[in-house]
Amino acid sequence: MTEKHKDSVRVGFVALGCPKNIVDSEKMLGEIAQSGFIITARVEQADIVVINTCGFIAPAKEEAFEAIKEAVGLKRKGKVKKVIVAGCLPERIKEDIFRQVNGVDAIVGLGGRDDIGKIINKVLNDNKVFNFLDERPAACDDRGRLIIGPRHKAYLRISEGCDWKCSFCTVPEIRGPFRSKPAELVLAEAKELAESGVKELIVVGQDITSWGKDLLIKDGLTGLLKELEKIKEFKWIRLLYLYPAMISDALLETMAQSEKIVHYLDIPLQHINDRILKGMRRAGSSKSIHKLVERIKRKLTDVVLRTTFIVGFPGESDGQFEELVDFVRWARFDAMGCFKYYAEDGTKAARIEGQIPEKVKESRLEKLMLIQQQIAFEKNRNRVGSELECIVDEVDGRGKGRGRFYGQSPDIDSICLIKKCMAGAGDFVRVKVVGTRGYDLLVEQI
Repeated sequence: MTEKHKDSVRVGFVALGCPKNIVDSEKMLGEIAQSGFIITARVEQADIVVINTCGFIAPAKEEAFEAIKEAVGLKRKGKVKKVIVAGCLPERIKEDIFRQVNGVDAIVGLGGRDDIGKIINKVLNDNKVFNFLDERPAACDDRGRLIIGPRHKAYLRISEGCDWKCSFCTVPEIRGPFRSKPAELVLAEAKELAESGVKELIVVGQDITSWGKDLLIKDGLTGLLKELEKIKEFKWIRLLYLYPAMISDALLETMAQSEKIVHYLDIPLQHINDRILKGMRRAGSSKSIHKLVERIKRKLTDVVLRTTFIVGFPGESDGQFEELVDFVRWARFDAMGCFKYYAEDGTKAARIEGQIPEKVKESRLEKLMLIQQQIAFEKNRNRVGSELECIVDEVDGRGKGRGRFYGQSPDIDSICLIKKCMAGAGDFVRVKVVGTRGYDLLVEQI
């Protein structure tokens, strides 16, 4: 394909995975657009399909392979010419993708992200199968992204990789060691997002609490947040993925004094039993985690806490699981995710004796989530009659709005359903909570 014909090539893009992956997808979309290709949301109408995958745990891999097989199926029917698989799955299983799905034309690792426009052109012009698994990049420059979804919110990734090496986790294998993005680059990206209309900045990383440690900066995250606060366009700054052992009093004080950093913390705790935590190779203990929850609630009295747990870790006894149940009842988290343990290839935990039967894991998952549901529903009922500030994410033609108060992270948590919404997407409005619908709040604009 010659350069002059690029503007007629339609690229279908499938974005999978976590917020960190979304940043990569947005950067790739920006590169594709700048390369002169037409981007289409309808994969069946594309000339070439790019799938940015997640490969973290078994369900993510299954979702990725479903998308890959769907695209290859369209190729076999003559509707699509080429299929490219990018992101975490190629980093994790490499050329095995070609073996598992016949018909993939290229795999692209994390290091090939910024060259996706050139890669597409190369794949379209040759009938060979390509492997673009370069070395992992340093903390990437994420400027020039094409934001997915409403333009008033965006993720700002401040680090890459992870050094914690939890025994169940594949992230260090996929994403490499922890690397802080330099402050000047973080701030340049933030300013670009502000100028594009972003009002809610969501700071993300595998462990944002460690930002600056490799740069020998003490209390790095607190200093970085104070610089981000100076950007006047941002009204909310949200923090995602804080490692519990790294949450300092300085960070909590910065949040307490800030007018922009919302009192919302997403802290993956994984478990509470000391033996299980040790087997997971998690820093901290049951005692330190209890103290952390108390310290956060004492310093941020209106905090909304979200966490995640793993049930069915190898060797988890009934008693150790009940310890986790008691902790969830005690902590009363506002939101909680829970996963069954998956024995991922290459992880230390997969080699631990005492793997738990699938039915036991499913039973424990169901019990813990039902307990959390009762807590979340009760907290929702307690908000009825109160007033909140919401950011409006969308409004339909009948005036029904969907928005969030500070305690609801986009695409992760529940939402506020706004009756007779008189504002537009990206506006902040005062609302009164008039009811609940499951995990969601029913609100009326004041």
